[in-house]
Amino acid sequence: MQRLALPELLEELSAESDLLIVQDLDGVCMPLVRDPLTRRLQPQTIRAAAQLGDCFRVLTNGEHGGRRGVNRLVEQAMQPSADPAVEGLYLPGLAAGGVQLQTRHGELSHPGVSQAEMKFLKSVPLRLRDGLAPLLERALPHTDNQEREHLLDRIVLDNAVSPTANINLVIEQLEGNLKLQRQLQDACLALLMELLHQAEHEELKESFFVHLAPNLGLDGRQERLRPASPDRAGTTDFQFMLQGAVKEAGLLVLINEHIRRRTGSAPLGDGFHVRTAPRDLEALTELCVAQIPAKLMPTLVGVGDTITSEPSPDGMSWQRGGSDRGFLTLVQKLGKAYQRNNRVVLVDSSGGELERPSHRDPLLRGLTDPEDPLHLDVLVPGGPAAYCNWFEQLSQRRSQ
Repeated sequence: MQRLALPELLEELSAESDLLIVQDLDGVCMPLVRDPLTRRLQPQTIRAAAQLGDCFRVLTNGEHGGRRGVNRLVEQAMQPSADPAVEGLYLPGLAAGGVQLQTRHGELSHPGVSQAEMKFLKSVPLRLRDGLAPLLERALPHTDNQEREHLLDRIVLDNAVSPTANINLVIEQLEGNLKLQRQLQDACLALLMELLHQAEHEELKESFFVHLAPNLGLDGRQERLRPASPDRAGTTDFQFMLQGAVKEAGLLVLINEHIRRRTGSAPLGDGFHVRTAPRDLEALTELCVAQIPAKLMPTLVGVGDTITSEPSPDGMSWQRGGSDRGFLTLVQKLGKAYQRNNRVVLVDSSGGELERPSHRDPLLRGLTDPEDPLHLDVLVPGGPAAYCNWFEQLSQRRSQ
């Protein structure tokens, strides 16, 4: 299938009567950075999102609230001229993979999450610090306690419902020592798996899972770690997340809410959330087809940057993963099921501070492969800057 250029997509979507754009954030509308506290959003992009209204929602593994959340970026970008809560400038949609729902006025909720789960999650950042401290001491023997404490402040992300170890800054210091980088990755994964065992001891056996970014797909129910290589950092984000908090399930929540806004009725039920949704793409598609009439299904546009594809160790197959792959694939599957011109947009995030496969490679190695069932309708080789420019044009066109 031939790909579309951004101007062609602009023409196609400008007049679409029932549209839902579901968009990732990091690497899409802002460059990837090693330290999340240095991220920035542009005021014109925030205004464009608000102007798009009900046809735009975010779907991210990051979080809305907290000092590392996207709401802080919105507030920084708009101060002192605007109050996002009053003007409705917060980015509406799902965060933490789908368990943190937000309105454009910044009203947060966590559907399906228990108080016991929230209590355990609150304890995770301290547990991560305790576990990471000896790892840093071994990996960075030239540093002192004060330097390592400062580093821990930056790499342990105290998110409310998706606490994370983000080791980009450590990998950077280990540049050139591939053996140590991989040992650190393995140790971080072991630390997060131990947290799962601790949750089991507190009678929360099926409550959580470990999300790796980027990853190489699933090995059973566990995501495969992407080892560091000479040209790529591999897995750098180790997220402790609530079971069911995956973007593909979140997509159905956003569709359900979209239809509720338009018709007053939620076809999947008023209480539908990611933790009650099916786990696999086929079941999610079947649920939609069974419960949502074709006349109610919007045209979907999925926008992401993180997909991966690597040859398996035996060279006989492909290991495909990435935190955006599932929801982008579901956008495609629903397009076929409902005979809609759904579109999958992939933004090149290789221009940020992290090593990522680039769209400059005509074969898109590391992203996709010749047998990949996921078809990329639109590529954005210009990265977040080019995407935001297009996004702002679309907002203007649809408001005319």
